[in-house]
Amino acid sequence: MKAKKSLGQHFLKSDKALKEIVNAGEVGADDIVLEIGPGHGDLTWRLIVLAAKVIAVEKDDNLYAELKEKFAKEINAGRLDLIHGDILDFNPELLRFYKDLDYKIVSNIPYNITGAILKKFLTSEYQPESVVLLVQKEVAERIVARDDKESILSLSIKCYGTPHYKGTVKAGSFAPAPKVDSAVLLVDDISKEFFINFNEEKFFKLLHEGFKSKRKKLLSNLSNLSEKKRLEEVFKKLGLDPNVRAEDVHIEDWQKLAQSI
Repeated sequence: MKAKKSLGQHFLKSDKALKEIVNAGEVGADDIVLEIGPGHGDLTWRLIVLAAKVIAVEKDDNLYAELKEKFAKEINAGRLDLIHGDILDFNPELLRFYKDLDYKIVSNIPYNITGAILKKFLTSEYQPESVVLLVQKEVAERIVARDDKESILSLSIKCYGTPHYKGTVKAGSFAPAPKVDSAVLLVDDISKEFFINFNEEKFFKLLHEGFKSKRKKLLSNLSNLSEKKRLEEVFKKLGLDPNVRAEDVHIEDWQKLAQSI
């Protein structure tokens, strides 16, 4: 079946890469796994063998029909729940009714909805235990801040969990091959404990103000939120250089800033 550009489809054909994704998720017999965009089911097969149950959400009409036929035995046995729909319309709360266990996300997803998927599930009241996604290599590098430079993207992930770059997957591992390489990204230790002393809305307002002008100092960017004198006092108390830029401030200090401003 020909991949659809409109759905960002690139089917992973590398056994090595598929194993890396499953291994990164540490999928076990007590796990419920949510798979986003199972495609032809190559990753699905591997997940079903290991997990207690797989819930696969497929948007493409033809692929859904193919998967329904291919996995008829597993569906009838209750090992696989196949859902026809858009993952961005999916309600994570529905997963509470499957089993009294945490769930994991393990998926090869379209690049163009990476941010939307991470936001949807990390901010959900029913967060996954961990997330393993095959994403664009450059995006994975930004999220883990490989160059030690933070961004709104990296900090937006780190306030919910710990991201890990688990390995590179070359473009030739897909059919059709994308124009860029991919990477296996793991986010674990997921929770909302970061927000114990302030709410998410306050933090993200602070974060966006801090990165408002990348060339400006963080203290200047935050001047819309508090008086300069007060900000200088906070920076001194926290041991932050008044000349520091937002990209050089790590998640622990952003948390302290959110508590103090």
